[in-house]
Formats: sequence, C-alpha cells, structure tokens
Amino acid sequence: MSPGDEHDYRGKDQGGRADDPYSTLGGTRQTRTRLPDGDPGNPTARRPVRNSRSLVTITGIVVLLVAAIAFANRGGGSDDDASPGAKSSGAAGSGPTAATGTKPVEGKNGTIPSGFARDEQGAQSAAANYAVALVSAEILKPAQRPAIVNQIFAGDKAAELKDRFDRAYDKGFLDKVGLDEDGNAADGLTYVSRTAPVGTKVIAFSPSEVTVEVWCTGVFGTAGVSSTNPVSNDWFTMTLKLRWAEEDWKVESFSQKDGPAPVNTDRTASNADEIADAVRDFGGFTYAR
Repeated sequence: MSPGDEHDYRGKDQGGRADDPYSTLGGTRQTRTRLPDGDPGNPTARRPVRNSRSLVTITGIVVLLVAAIAFANRGGGSDDDASPGAKSSGAAGSGPTAATGTKPVEGKNGTIPSGFARDEQGAQSAAANYAVALVSAEILKPAQRPAIVNQIFAGDKAAELKDRFDRAYDKGFLDKVGLDEDGNAADGLTYVSRTAPVGTKVIAFSPSEVTVEVWCTGVFGTAGVSSTNPVSNDWFTMTLKLRWAEEDWKVESFSQKDGPAPVNTDRTASNADEIADAVRDFGGFTYAR
C-alpha cells in the first residue's frame, strides 16, 4: 500500500489440442487404419515402387516449404528502427507480459536496477522493480529508506515522499509488526516482506510520462516460533506514475489496491524455520519483460 494508506503497509490464449494428449487433428479422437495398396485379394502384395516423378514432386514441395518458412522468418525491415519494446497494436503475441528478450537495464544503483530504456518495455521493467523495493523489508528500516526513496522517486518528489514514509512507518507501526525502531526483528525471529510481480500493464504512455499497473503477490510477516505476526501471502496491484527524469524512469506517485487474488489451495503451510531459511537462501531477481 502507499504510505497514505494508514491501514496496511502493503497497503487476457491460443487454443490447440494440447488439452487432450490423446486427441487427433480436428478433435475427432478417431484412428485411421491404412491398408496395403495392391490386389485386394492378395493382402500380402507390396505397394508399387514410387516413380521418379513422385520424388521430384515431393522434393519441390519441400523446397517451397523451406522457402516459405525462410520468408516468414525474415520479418519486415521497418521494425528494425523501432525501439526494443515497441509493438504494433495488432502484432501477434502483443500481450502485456510477452517477453521481448531485450536486456532491461544497463546497471544498478545500489541494489535497485537503473538505466531503463525510454520506451514501454523500459517503463514496465522499472515499475516492476520499483514495486519490489516499495514493499520490501528494507524500506521499513530508517537507515536504508532515504537511499531507496532517492533512487526510485523523481528529485522534486523525494523529500515529500520520504516524509510520508517516515510518518507511515513510525514506531507505532513498527511495534505492530514486531520490529524495533531500527526496523529489525527480535532475536530468533526473521521479518519477511518480499514482493513478486506477476505481470505489468501500461495504462498511458508518452516519451516523458507513463502510468503502469503491476500485479503482485508476496509474503509478509514475521517468521519464528514466538511470532504473533505469522508469515502469510497477499495479492495486490500497484499503480505507478513514472516520469522520465535524470536519464531514467522515476516514480512521481503511486497507489495500491487489493487483488486480483486467486482461490487459495489446501497446501499445508510451511513452518517458521522453513520460511526463514527460504528468505535467507533464495535471492531476489531483476524483473523484466
């Protein structure tokens, strides 16, 4: 959730026949049996040897198929000048989370990626990475918060947002989630706040401003035998308004809402030690599309 929300700190497939491995083309699920050619009265008769004309015909068909595939794979030359993340509105596979294969960033500033491309792909990559940082355990630590805020937000917004974070994550909030004034859990406990973007969607885009929604899930709480705030998962959507500033995408404002959330399974919950070990042993990712 955004700092302004006092109640919580966190706050479209191609068909086919793969659905039935036993189906046949057309979904008839029937099997054809081809009988040997030749004399019907003599089932042991062999098929006549195929003549050279048949071979020439088959060879010609193969050549045409290869040529057609090569032509299709060439693509249009005009797309070479487009930005790496740009796609026409009618392009196949233009779903909002389709991967482009383009490296998202040139480097990092601290632990947060930076140097995003000035296009839709770059903006979505930036928004996904920023969502992770904005709902992290580190931003609850007063000593680390200024660096995160200065990295993510536009320069003229950083001071204002830092004040809002400081007010939202005050001592009362830290006590509520079982952290001390430095944002640390008590001995024997591990505080968990880790977000995983599930998908991104551009709501509005221009070369200087963009609004991106990031659908997220995550795990939040305190792992430990004596924890009164056990680790649980959540689903939420963050909306980030980004501005091109300082040769990168920077956050101007953001908000958060609950869901969309799937139906919970009946999987047995892991114990506190397993959760704590997973947080320690599994690192995070640089998110990209």
